[in-house]
Amino acid sequence: MKRSIRDLVGLEGKRVLLRADFNLPMNKVGKITDTTRVVSELPTIRYLVERGAKVIICSHLGRPKGFEFRLSLWPVALILMKYFPGKVQFAHKVIGDEVAKQVESMSNGSILLLENVRFYKEETENDPEFAKHLASLADIYVNDAFGVAHRKHASTFGVARLLPNAIGFLMENEINTIEEAIKNPKKPFVAIFGGAKVQDKIKVILNIAKVADSILVGGAMAYSFLVAQGHTIGQSLINAESVSSASQILDELKTMGKRIVLPIDHIAYNLSDKKMKPFQTEVLSGDMVGADIGPKTINLFEEEIGRARQIVWNGPLGKYEDEKFKAGTFKIAKAIAKSKAYSIVGGGDSVSAVKQAKCDKLINHISTGGGASLKLMSGEDLPGIDVIQEKYI
Repeated sequence: MKRSIRDLVGLEGKRVLLRADFNLPMNKVGKITDTTRVVSELPTIRYLVERGAKVIICSHLGRPKGFEFRLSLWPVALILMKYFPGKVQFAHKVIGDEVAKQVESMSNGSILLLENVRFYKEETENDPEFAKHLASLADIYVNDAFGVAHRKHASTFGVARLLPNAIGFLMENEINTIEEAIKNPKKPFVAIFGGAKVQDKIKVILNIAKVADSILVGGAMAYSFLVAQGHTIGQSLINAESVSSASQILDELKTMGKRIVLPIDHIAYNLSDKKMKPFQTEVLSGDMVGADIGPKTINLFEEEIGRARQIVWNGPLGKYEDEKFKAGTFKIAKAIAKSKAYSIVGGGDSVSAVKQAKCDKLINHISTGGGASLKLMSGEDLPGIDVIQEKYI
């Protein structure tokens, strides 16, 4: 069991470097559209502030190539100021004399948000000198950025090797919730997978299949499974690697005696139709392109969901960002929300879908990490968690 901030004593006056995940969604003009990740981080920040720690927060935003004004964390500082009035300052850099002076002038219970750590290429390179400079700002390191726990970066891995460390409340909750769902699942357990790349989800599907009662597959990845079973899919997007991965999964599931449920009808459009007029079909052929699960498949999935006592969902079930092809994803989101099952939703698109369907409040656990949650479900090691010290017993 990893050491939690609950296990840290004597925090008053200590400089705590908190790695948070403030990689917030933005629109095309750079305006933040959802502050959920900031709100999720508040309990950890508040705990440290109330105990008199000097809280230095480090995060990234987007994938900048050097400094990019629209990816500055300054707007996040403004959000934090609303929750901690008079306590928040912003550093325009991450390391250096200027930042060191700001840290030195901090009072107990104050907060300093550092600039986007990915403005420095040394961050993603896990550069040891960069990690050393970052670590010099603090006495203790706390990782609460579950969304990047699978990244071996300077601020998620390198710094943790140089300072006494622990995990925050958000990270602790993610780990406990996901591990409990896999190790001690409530039965019947239904796992739902969507999205595009089958090869990215081989390990997690096979690991979950060991304990799940049924696996439902939709979205673009479903077409690879259908081809592997000998069905035609018209012009729906697949590649040879994804079909090979789907075949591997089908063989493994057959050996395990597990059931996989694939779409039996589709909402499609003709490739030659510029307006992409949708229509229902049970067979994809010619220049048809599948873009959503059809009503018969929705009913089939809803029946499985209705019997479940635990549900894990990752990946949209169609081209949900298009109004014409969102019905499948939204109806399944609502079915999960209405069910009596304990529900876990992970992955950016799935989380976005449940929010757009206005049923996120009825989901038991919405994971803040897409790739990280998949790796944890697949039983793989996550560098950002593994590097944290074990709890003293």
